[in-house]
Amino acid sequence: MIYKKQAVLAAAIVLIGGIAGTAMLGASPSTQAAQADRHGEASAHADEEHHGEPPRASHADDDQHADGEHHETASVGVHGGQVFSAGDTRVEFLLSEEGGRPHFRMWSFDHDRILAPGTVRAAGRLVRADGSVEELAFTVAGDYLKSTTEVAEPHVFNADISVEVNGEKLAINFVAEEGKVELTDAQIDDAGVIIEAAAPAKIKTALRLPGEIRFNEDRTAHVVPRLGGLVERVPARLGQSVKRGEVLAVIASTSLSELRSELLAATKRRVLARSTFVREKRLWEEKVSAEQDYLQAAQVLQEADIAVANAQQKLKALGAGTTISGALNRYEIRAPFDGVIVEKHLSLGEAVKEDTSIFTISDLSSVWAEIVVPARDLNAIRVGEQVTISATAFESRATGTISYVGALFGQDTRTAKAQVTLPNPDMAWRPGLFVNVDVISSEKSVPVSVATEAVHTINEQPVVFIRTKGGFVPQPVTPGNSDGTRTEIVEGLKAGTPYAAAGSFVVKAELGKGSAEHSH
Repeated sequence: MIYKKQAVLAAAIVLIGGIAGTAMLGASPSTQAAQADRHGEASAHADEEHHGEPPRASHADDDQHADGEHHETASVGVHGGQVFSAGDTRVEFLLSEEGGRPHFRMWSFDHDRILAPGTVRAAGRLVRADGSVEELAFTVAGDYLKSTTEVAEPHVFNADISVEVNGEKLAINFVAEEGKVELTDAQIDDAGVIIEAAAPAKIKTALRLPGEIRFNEDRTAHVVPRLGGLVERVPARLGQSVKRGEVLAVIASTSLSELRSELLAATKRRVLARSTFVREKRLWEEKVSAEQDYLQAAQVLQEADIAVANAQQKLKALGAGTTISGALNRYEIRAPFDGVIVEKHLSLGEAVKEDTSIFTISDLSSVWAEIVVPARDLNAIRVGEQVTISATAFESRATGTISYVGALFGQDTRTAKAQVTLPNPDMAWRPGLFVNVDVISSEKSVPVSVATEAVHTINEQPVVFIRTKGGFVPQPVTPGNSDGTRTEIVEGLKAGTPYAAAGSFVVKAELGKGSAEHSH
């Protein structure tokens, strides 16, 4: 009985196995492969990724769009652009700078199948940071649509493009902020950046000529002793500021001793002659002496007066003074006016001649800017005209007046010289400094201008930092005429556009940190 039950159970197992094998053999090979593919690779899939099915983005507000228009979600596409999708339709949008001429490119897909660009219609507009609007149109180029116009820098803008694919409309919003300098209002205030608006102005056209700062020869003296002698004392130092009459040096001079002795002798003779004259006059009046003696005494007195005056004039001419005190040979050399000792050729114990230049003193409260004027520009240089002087070595500007224009041309250079008298109260303009001299030649009105200090150069391109929400954008511009204060903007900026004027170098420094600047 036991063996019979075991045989029945074995037969049942064989029968069930046969039925299951038949079912498996009846399934198609493709079904088996699909099952194996689903289960064998399921662990390798990323979230929502499936073979044969493009990735989709959920679109919860489809029912709110009118006329089949869909707002899109974006990701990165195979060409490096942003992918905007709505339903089964995808559009890859790219700002390409290939070839150095920036433009938009657009590819369209239905699932994974690329669509012929001729079946896609697109148009839109681009709004820049300064508020200007540019219309966008697209044309077929290979397997994509390409914008018909170049997208000029700066690449800081909002582009709204309407795309129609397979009867569906996609509203694409492409935002670019390439090169934007992020600064808050508080940071702008702390940095001292002044915001102004581009505006019309009258620009004075200036002729720029090279020049050099020189001493004002009308206020420069080459001091000579006027008497030979031996140097006993030199209280003056090179570079010292001196007042008129201040002692520069003391010389022992035998010539001065002789002149002072002559004055003393003449003075004593005059005293004797005056006493004789008084006596002879009294005797003549009393009829004691003859009139001839009285007249002779008067003549001697007059000659004594002349001798004293002559001796005094000799001393005055030398600057020695007529009051004699102390040693007769002591000669004090004094400053002729207020100024600075710019040269000194004198030392203690040195023997000097009467015509030796021992000091050069210059009043540096005013200097000359000597200009080299070519023949073609001579008509623009007139005496009495105001000009602007700017240093080439550092940031400094001042105004002066043309005081002299040469009438002769150099035989070799064919240029004339002119001089500008320049006030120098702070002693900033030192002789020998090279300068540029801007002479106003004409004046004209321009529709757009900015402060000259607002124009900077980045990558050899003039730019103005225009104010945008959250910071500044370096706007390429084409400068025109400038008078040093205002600069004409020929292209790249509209009147009324806010920009960084004073303190704009701070914005440039932020850009130079590399966080916003890009390279092509």
